[in-house]
Amino acid sequence: MKLARIFVKSVFYICSLLSVFVFSALIYLGNSLENEYKIKKGNNFTVNTAMPVTAVYNGAKITQGSLDTVGEEYDVDLKLFGIIPLSTVNIQVVDEMQVAVLGSPFGMKLYTDGVLVIDITSVKTAKGLENPAKDAGIKKGDYIISVNGKNIYTNEDLSETVEKSEGKQMNFLIKRSNKKINLKLAAVKSEETGNYQIGIWIKDSSAGIGTFTFYSPAVGVVCGLGHGICDDDTGELLRLNSGELVTAEIIGIEKGDAGSPGKLEGRFGYKSIGKIDLNANSGIYSRYKGNLNLSRIMEIALKNEVKNGDGQILCTLSGDKPELYSCKINIRTAAFLSKTQNMTVTVTDKALLRKTGGIVQGMSGSPIIQDGRLVGAVTHVLVDDPTTGYAIFAENMLETAQKTANGTTESILKEAS
Repeated sequence: MKLARIFVKSVFYICSLLSVFVFSALIYLGNSLENEYKIKKGNNFTVNTAMPVTAVYNGAKITQGSLDTVGEEYDVDLKLFGIIPLSTVNIQVVDEMQVAVLGSPFGMKLYTDGVLVIDITSVKTAKGLENPAKDAGIKKGDYIISVNGKNIYTNEDLSETVEKSEGKQMNFLIKRSNKKINLKLAAVKSEETGNYQIGIWIKDSSAGIGTFTFYSPAVGVVCGLGHGICDDDTGELLRLNSGELVTAEIIGIEKGDAGSPGKLEGRFGYKSIGKIDLNANSGIYSRYKGNLNLSRIMEIALKNEVKNGDGQILCTLSGDKPELYSCKINIRTAAFLSKTQNMTVTVTDKALLRKTGGIVQGMSGSPIIQDGRLVGAVTHVLVDDPTTGYAIFAENMLETAQKTANGTTESILKEAS
């Protein structure tokens, strides 16, 4: 009897553990899956997961070529081991997507939509420390769009308007998270400068060096960086009034080390090569009008086609000529939940490690190639381990490029706010 009870308890515990394992596996897989996928005409559909997942349409397993109507969308059931239902996803059939892979450096000059408040500070006056901006409700990260109906584009515009107010009440129009807010405030006179001030530090422009990822001949858009251009002080995505792309070349390298990311040192050229149409979380995008090197025409790998393993990074370390360097690709857990940090790439190329220490600033946007196809772009370096960086799926960047060409970027900007 005692042995029977022990046996029953053992079976109970084993079943409980198995139930927990299966439940945990289902949660893990659920978090790893996206709601929408693409499949190229004639291809099979696979999902990169640790456990086998089967795609079923109309009760039958999807095989190579079973979904072959370009532009058609299918609701497909995903099942663990072909038995346990996980989710229903939408699959769209697309043609092969070819782009010109670049890896070349560029310079960028950016001007904000209004002026960006990067800090709030008190003003020393005859009455003591005062802060009109803070008292009125202005916050770090706000954009000042206009004052008394006059548009504000530069630091000088705001300084001149505040000085001319002579302490009289002003009407401020600010933008905060896509919402416009009207505020009233009056400047105070600084004992230190003798000028009227409202107690803020602002920024109206930025500049930097990046790397082009690809040009899509189908939509006429070039993209780069793989991440958005953010303000160093607020960490917020810069809202652009205008932006210009210029030629650039790499003239030096500051090697990276653990805790100290390196950087590529660049020099701007004098030739303007286009304007920035969109600054998004996935990079910068331009309806490009200049000349590009279109020698590397490659197919973009869909995100479900990317796999862990060997790859190559295409980047420029001197002048404006890109070269290929070896790396290891690792798809992140729940990669499809993020639009930008989908993979990590670890530099294995001895020449690149010797020159840069791994991933450095300025390499953002460098194309990542696997099996002759473009799979993504470098975005950020891991500060504690400069040999490794984050990367974005190329498919995500292409989707944004297509929306840039079509002028349908409202949803992208809303997600970023």
